[in-house]
Amino acid sequence: MILILNDVSGTEILLILIFVLIFFGSKSIPSLARTMGRAIRQIKDASNDIQNEIKKSGAEMKKDLNLEGIIKETAEDIKSPLDQMAQDIDRSVKYEPSKPSPIKEEIKEKSSTKVSKDDTKD
Repeated sequence: MILILNDVSGTEILLILIFVLIFFGSKSIPSLARTMGRAIRQIKDASNDIQNEIKKSGAEMKKDLNLEGIIKETAEDIKSPLDQMAQDIDRSVKYEPSKPSPIKEEIKEKSSTKVSKDDTKD
């Protein structure tokens, strides 16, 4: 009720009270005030009920969606391949070549002997 009367000055309230007194009479003012009080209470109760229902449905929707679980699951789906790639990169950086195979040794020997023979022909 105070919210409604914020923009109403003292003289306006006085005019409203005189209007009510003239049209409804002094005998019906108490019953009129009770009726108005009940109506305002019912409106407030209905408004609170609607707000509570909206909050409940929002909480249920959030619960149904399980956003935190979806976020964690997605993070794990992304993290697993990235961890694997990081391990592969670490292995490739730490890679130490093994002893050359016998075929490579043979190729090196033949190429070096061929170069030496070519040098002696000149």
